[in-house]
Amino acid sequence: MNDKTIATHNGNFHADDVFSIAALKSILPSFNLIRTRDLELIDKADIVLDVGGIYDADSDRFDHHQRGGAGERENGIPYSSFGLIWQKYGLEICQGDQDVANAVDAGLVSNIDAIDCGHVEGVIKGITLSQTISMFNPTWQEDSHFDTCFDEAVNFASRVLARFIASANGGVSAKAIVAKAIDNAEDPRVIVLEKYTPWKRTVHALSEEALYMIYPSQSGEWRIQTVPVEPGSFENRKSLPKQWAGLSDKELIEVTGIDDAMFCHNGLFIAGAESFESTMKMASIALQQ
Repeated sequence: MNDKTIATHNGNFHADDVFSIAALKSILPSFNLIRTRDLELIDKADIVLDVGGIYDADSDRFDHHQRGGAGERENGIPYSSFGLIWQKYGLEICQGDQDVANAVDAGLVSNIDAIDCGHVEGVIKGITLSQTISMFNPTWQEDSHFDTCFDEAVNFASRVLARFIASANGGVSAKAIVAKAIDNAEDPRVIVLEKYTPWKRTVHALSEEALYMIYPSQSGEWRIQTVPVEPGSFENRKSLPKQWAGLSDKELIEVTGIDDAMFCHNGLFIAGAESFESTMKMASIALQQ
């Protein structure tokens, strides 16, 4: 089978065309890339993105610059070429896992689409991934060729996309584990994880009662961590006891009466002990305060 030919525009590039190529690169072992605005070459290409003035997924045409654009999500964010590519190929790129594909769209694809289409509402301020990609373009002081810089940007984007997929996959897998831990909790206020697993979003989605999470640390000791009032908040549903703040080792042992207590953060959101049993005692004391 002959390699597919992919066409996109030449010259200055942006995150949407760069990530579109990175996405296709993950499922096409090899292809011929043409960066051009020559309509004759564009018409002959197997896949066309971000140029050509046509959106037709069935014929692999993925432009969004034509009058009326190429549609938008339910939340109002328009599709750029990356979003259009992801609509058709995202599930395949994520090996058939729709939850992972949706998570990557929400966390990565839609943000790039929003910035490319000028839909800035809700976009994080400060340096963005889209700006980072744009900085791969040669400056006016450089003699670098745009196509060479584009290839460098695609390599960078490929790595970012792979990590987004891995992170999304981890988040989806974690959701099932945390949900099971919530169901199995002897006390719905204290959730025990046999292995540290990202838990905040799932706990907030599934449990209004959870106050503390218990889990083993990478070094083998155990931790108790407070559940924030909402993801990203520094306010706890129920902080650890005030008298523990900033104490460690002997001082914490004296205050708690737990002989292997190790530390309590001054912010009263995390503490630790050497054993699971002692960490559960910490939770018991904290609940009574």
